[in-house]
Amino acid sequence: MSQIKVIIPYFAAIPQTFAMLHIKSFTFNLFEENTYLIHDDLGTAALIDPGCHTAVENRELEDYVASKSLKIVNLLNTHCHIDHVLGNAWAKKRFGIPLWIHPKEVPVLKSVEVYAPNYGFQGFESSEADHFLEEGQEFVVGEEKLKVLFVPGHAPGHVVFYHKSSGQCIAGDTLFRGSIGRTDLPGGNHDQLLEKIKSQLFTLPPETIIFPGHGPETNIGFEKVYNPFVGEKAVY
Repeated sequence: MSQIKVIIPYFAAIPQTFAMLHIKSFTFNLFEENTYLIHDDLGTAALIDPGCHTAVENRELEDYVASKSLKIVNLLNTHCHIDHVLGNAWAKKRFGIPLWIHPKEVPVLKSVEVYAPNYGFQGFESSEADHFLEEGQEFVVGEEKLKVLFVPGHAPGHVVFYHKSSGQCIAGDTLFRGSIGRTDLPGGNHDQLLEKIKSQLFTLPPETIIFPGHGPETNIGFEKVYNPFVGEKAVY
């Protein structure tokens, strides 16, 4: 669900530019998961990893959508662990939008309804995918295009959404500021995650901003050097 936590020295805040693609983050549920709402300049939007679970959280998202006059047209999951899909069913019905996931995440999504009560989510409502994402696919959000990168290891069908023209990346639970996604959950693979971060994420420009599934933003240049798991100064 979240990450392997490592404390690293503080570094200066990274300037953010939202040229053409606007990204709004919300922190929802007990796992403190980052839900993202992305949209173009005309207000066409996509919702990524809705972790909203309570009426208060749902209203926070609704109020923001209304305040910006956004039209949400798609729902995307980077992966389907419980903290990233709690709001799937609600969002599909509330906004009338289809759900996109990677095919390898189908059993992961299906399993949530089985173990959700163990985490205290007695009223969890399951959801099903309407469409499937493919590695290398260009996903269109209004006037903007995001490339779908396949970065498994934390989850078997984990994908990342990269917007090249603004240098921004919605990374889910792959790469965090000074850490990586945990790999001790079913379907996790530690060596695979390390290799995919290096081959799929570390090949992006160093100024690329990473918006992770938990915690604050970071960038590729910093993590390539200082990340203790995959950086040049790795200690694990």
